[in-house]
Amino acid sequence: MKKLVALFLALAMMLTVCSALAEDLNSYTLEEIIAKAQEEGHVESVGMPDSWANWGDSWKLLTEKYGIAHTDDDMSSAEELNMFANDSTRDIGDVGLAFTQQAIDNDLVQGYKTTNWDSVPDWAKAEDGKWMIAYTGATSFIFNNDLANGQKMPTSWQDVREGTYKLTIGDVVGGATGQGVVVATAFAFGGGLDNLQPAYDFWTEMAKAGRIDKGDILLARIQAGEVECGVSWSYNVLTYRDQTPNYNITCGIPTDGAILVGYASVISKNSDTPFAAALAREVIFSDEGQINLAKSGAVPTRTNVEIPAEVIAATFDPATYANAVGISDAAEYAAVCEEISDWWAENIIPLLD
Repeated sequence: MKKLVALFLALAMMLTVCSALAEDLNSYTLEEIIAKAQEEGHVESVGMPDSWANWGDSWKLLTEKYGIAHTDDDMSSAEELNMFANDSTRDIGDVGLAFTQQAIDNDLVQGYKTTNWDSVPDWAKAEDGKWMIAYTGATSFIFNNDLANGQKMPTSWQDVREGTYKLTIGDVVGGATGQGVVVATAFAFGGGLDNLQPAYDFWTEMAKAGRIDKGDILLARIQAGEVECGVSWSYNVLTYRDQTPNYNITCGIPTDGAILVGYASVISKNSDTPFAAALAREVIFSDEGQINLAKSGAVPTRTNVEIPAEVIAATFDPATYANAVGISDAAEYAAVCEEISDWWAENIIPLLD
């Protein structure tokens, strides 16, 4: 018994020490953040690969401007938060809007308000900077015409319904992208955040027809010709298309059901290099960082950044997503995505076996 008590006391002391070591990043000037980040020398991200939203250019900027080395492990939003809880070597991530409240409720993140805090809309940030949304993107199709057997790329979800190709949307139980796709189909067929039944009907139909690909929507799979019709975000599909020269790939935003939603920058509370993580966020929200995101087709959230005309011309015309439904209520969206996750696990996954 005494040994058990001693163990609990030791654990309590460890937690106290860890808490004492936690830094209030908002109490430092940018100059101090930079100096301490350069002492740390590196940052480890999760779910922020080079090919997603053109993160590659921003990581390059971080390294060239400040000398901070970087590595990433790609994973879903749920996996990112699990990593934050169990691995102090992971410092910064990019999670779907629906996962932001979970990150705070589970005390997994720490705040940092960038120097451009005031130009980020209120809906795109949490108190003290515990999460900040740098960009949004619209639901988009990516279509491999070489695998289509004469079928045309869909321009709407109704076109998809009438097709025969398989759909690749990735993980719905624990992935923000897949959940967002389901939400988009609710709007496409007459529902919405308060009525998901049209989406459920559509995906049940697709599952029973054997049209749901169980694999993830990844660049490597697209390049390998394993994705017939994929659905992701506007800032991903253009990159995937441009990096797949071996196939005739086309992209578009559905006319009858697209949402515009953001991913949130989160800094692990357990990070070994919190200042490097804060500096990485600073770069992401800088003018250059926001333009880097725009190059991928993302819509930067900062309101005072001028995006070069040539960048806009090389991506989706804003008119193509003018009717996309903007999602800005994190709590409401989280509740909807949780319902979708549970429903998918119970109703769709058994049909895919």
